[in-house]
Formats: sequence, C-alpha cells, structure tokens
Amino acid sequence: MRSSTSGDLRHSAIRVITAGLDRRAQCRAMTANKRMQDKLAALPGVRSVRRPITPGADERFDLFYVRSGPQTTHPVVIIPGGPGVASIQQYRGMRRRAVAKGMDVIMIEHRGVGLSRLTDSGADLPPEALTLDQVVDDVAAVLDDAVVGTADIYGTSYGSYVAAGVGVRHPDRVRAMVLDSPLLSTDDIDAVRMAIRGVLLEGDDPQTAELAPKIRRLVDEGVLGSAAGHTATMVYGYGGARLLGRQVDLLLRRRMLLWCGLRRLDAMSLRTVPYRNEVDLVSRIAFRELNYAGVPDGLPLDPAEAIHEMARHEPSFEAEPYDLAAEMPRFAWPTVVISGGRDLTTPAAVAERIAALIPGAVLLRLPTAGHSALDTREKAAFAVIDAVRTGATHRLPASAAELDALPGSAAIRLLVSAISAAAAVESALPSAIPRMLNRVRAS
Repeated sequence: MRSSTSGDLRHSAIRVITAGLDRRAQCRAMTANKRMQDKLAALPGVRSVRRPITPGADERFDLFYVRSGPQTTHPVVIIPGGPGVASIQQYRGMRRRAVAKGMDVIMIEHRGVGLSRLTDSGADLPPEALTLDQVVDDVAAVLDDAVVGTADIYGTSYGSYVAAGVGVRHPDRVRAMVLDSPLLSTDDIDAVRMAIRGVLLEGDDPQTAELAPKIRRLVDEGVLGSAAGHTATMVYGYGGARLLGRQVDLLLRRRMLLWCGLRRLDAMSLRTVPYRNEVDLVSRIAFRELNYAGVPDGLPLDPAEAIHEMARHEPSFEAEPYDLAAEMPRFAWPTVVISGGRDLTTPAAVAERIAALIPGAVLLRLPTAGHSALDTREKAAFAVIDAVRTGATHRLPASAAELDALPGSAAIRLLVSAISAAAAVESALPSAIPRMLNRVRAS
C-alpha cells in the first residue's frame, strides 16, 4: 500500500512539474512571438488597416501589409500561394531584389496568418472571419489605404484564385493580371490526375518514357500506393525526370530511406511555422471553399489520397465562391498566364483553359519549370512583371526559351542538390544497412 501511495505521489509530482514546464514553454513561445510581431510590424513600409472581422461587424482587427520600392501610380500586388503562406517575413528577400529592379510591390499578410491572425483581444480570428470573399475584399481595402486606384495583380497558385477573385468582385481595381500556376475550379483535380498518370505512368512526356514502366512496376508491387502521387509530383516538379528517376531506382532496390524523408518533407506543407507558413486557421478556406482534398478515386498516384491522409480533421467541402469559367471571359485587362512544363500540381491543361477563357490572354510556357514561378523561377517571374509594367506582354511567348533558361531560385537549386546527394549516398550503402535502418524505422 505504501508503495502504491508513494508511486501515486511521484506521478502527481511529475504531472505538476511537467505542467509547470509546459506553461513556461508556452510563455516563452508567446514572448518570442510578441517580439517577432513587434519586429516585423516595425519594418519599413509595413502598415496596418482596420478590417471587420466579419462583413458588417463592428469588431475589427489589424490587417497588415507592406509596400516596398519607389511608389508609382500602378504598383504590383503579389499574392503568394497557400492559403497559409505569409508575406511580410517569408518574402523579405524577394521584395529586396524586386526593389533593386525598381519595382513598387505591395504584399498583404493574409487574414488568419502571421501578423494578421489576431483580434484586438489577442485571440485567433474566428472561423467565420476566414472566407475567400473577405480575403478578396482585403485586397481592395489595402489599395484604398495605400491610395492606389488600379494595380497589377500577380497571384501564384492559391494566390491566382484570390487574384481572379479581385477581378470578379473589384474589376475596377485591376490594371493588369498575372496568373502563375493558376487554379480554375474544384474540377481541376480531374486534370491533375490525368497529368500525373499521363506523365508518370504512361510516359506521355518524352523525358519520362523510360521512367514510366519502372513506376508502373512499383505500383503493381505495392511499393507506391495511391498517396505516393503527391510526393512523386513534388520531386518531378523540383528536378524533372532525372531526379525522380534516381529515387525510383532506389525504390526498385527497396531502399526507402530517402523516400521516407521526402514523404515527411511533403507533409511539412501542413505544418505551422510562425510568420512563414500558418495553415492552422486558413486551411478551412482550402478545404471548405476550394475542395483541396477532393474525393479519392482509388486509382494509382491519386493526389487526393495523400491530402486526405494529411488533413483528416479539416472541414468538408461546401461550395466554391466563384464560377471563374463564367467570369473570366469578362476580364478586360491584359493578362499573362504562366505554366511550368513540370507542374503537375496545377498542370498545363488548366493554364491552357484559363488562357482560352480570358480575352487576349498571353500563355507563357516554361518547359523545365515546376509549380509557382514566383517561388522557383524568380528571375522569370520578375521578367513577366516587367513586361506587364511596360506593356510588352505580347512579346513574352517569343522569349519563353530565354526565360526558361534563367537560373532557378537558390533554395530550389540547393534542395535538388541535397536530394541528389542523398540518393547517391543511399545507393552506395551496403545493402544490409538500408534493410537494418528500415527495420528500426518500422519498429
């Protein structure tokens, strides 16, 4: 009995100590976040505008944005992907390089993310504050606060849908538009599946003609399940058939270490990193309004399967906010649509349809680019912005090869090099070591 009582006391003491440590850790995290919040809010060009938490509500919160570079009549509003990707901290380097090229750039800290996620009381914005209509209206409110009549709107990935939403709800604020790796509708998933399976399973791309039979073998042997399509798409987008081929050859030898690491890297897209990537609040937009999860079809390499695995507790799809296929034919401004040849996330078929819907749209194909030129081919993205600013968008298709040859972003080049090096190391390991490590990992 004494032993039992003593054990209970020990467990109680441990719980008290652990709770105290947790509270101290939380306090330290809150203090660090407050310091970062104050630091970012004090950066040159950062401002805030008071916005209603919900339409018509009296309660408001601070929506932050940053304007960099020489102020012009028509700045470029750059809207990153996500939802969840922050603007002010995440894109500081990009804005610095844009300013060096004389660009006037506005970026908005998406409501529910980074500096724009808290109410005046310090609580997170409530779910009803997070809708696409309100995000789109935030863009117009920022232009009002910056005393800007019309702007060039550049949206990449999810940001392209927000940009198009500005065209739907506030067409008088748009001078020109760039839709980089764009979304069109919740039906895009059909084009995505067709592109992934065509390139990776059927070898529709000449670069993957020799790779596709190997991938089919891995699928038939159960090594690559339905959810593997999302990771394979990521690797192919970064480094093309050559980089994916190294991974496939490892899998054929049942060397799984690098593949498991890549799966974890892929899953990190849903991990919250304060002031950089905060998906926890705004993921409801992705799933409730844009149906990011889709409905798995049970066939090989289904991207919907992977997203379902990573987002089991997200809200169900309800309704898409805009019918862009019906609205885009009314877009009356110069528009450039950027499509990466290795982009299986928002594949060429979607970009081609959007370019056909928008009168006079210019389709710029970058054959060796993956998803989001803004993030992976910054020099090419800047060239597009410059063409928009100078009214030279009609010349872009003739420059496609030259723009495609521009070096990719340093971070992506480093990542590709790291994956290649890891593949070489794993390939050279004695066969017993990967098997042993795989057993340890499984246990």
